[in-house]
Amino acid sequence: MNILLVEDDQRISNFLIKGLSEAGYNMTLADSGEKAREIINTYDFDIILMDIMLPGLDGMQLTQVIRFKGNYTPILVLSALNSPDDKIKMLDLGADDYLSKPFHFEELISRIKALTRRNKLSYQKEDQFLSCSNIVIDTDLHKVTQDNKEIEFSPTEYKLFTFLMENKNKVLSRTQILHKVWGIDFDNTTNLVDVYISYVRNKIDETDQKIIHTIKGTGYLIKD
Repeated sequence: MNILLVEDDQRISNFLIKGLSEAGYNMTLADSGEKAREIINTYDFDIILMDIMLPGLDGMQLTQVIRFKGNYTPILVLSALNSPDDKIKMLDLGADDYLSKPFHFEELISRIKALTRRNKLSYQKEDQFLSCSNIVIDTDLHKVTQDNKEIEFSPTEYKLFTFLMENKNKVLSRTQILHKVWGIDFDNTTNLVDVYISYVRNKIDETDQKIIHTIKGTGYLIKD
């Protein structure tokens, strides 16, 4: 497995490269966002481990660049910034998971395995296209169209809508959605899911047929 580590702290990068190399991973280091951008444009990786506070192009900007170019390599953020707002912002920009420093090395290995396993399973799916009514998702291209017109979703909106479409005709609770889309267990009193459902609804046309149904007191449902 090939891992790109984006970390400017030499003490931390030396520790991670030594430990992960001993665990059998092939490591590449970029000590700035600019170097990481160049490397990513040239080589493919199974996962990217990324700090946020980087010189020049920081982790948030780098994540935006990666996702804007249609690169959906799993991104695991490793950062000393551990407030819920920091985590939400990075996940909204397209990161897949967030591990606060300091962390246990065994947990890092577990997160890496989980993310790469999930990514491989997504590529093994037989159905490239998910559809409901006049909306189609091309999961290979991460493209959503309605009546052949592309809908511009943010990475989080796309992840949310795809999760609902993958579970068409099944009611999903807010807790399930929070765990799957944002990857961490938020307080179930948060209105984060409802806010993003409204963002998605504002971008799709439900004039002819309601696509996303609200199940009062439970969650949401997409059904034919």
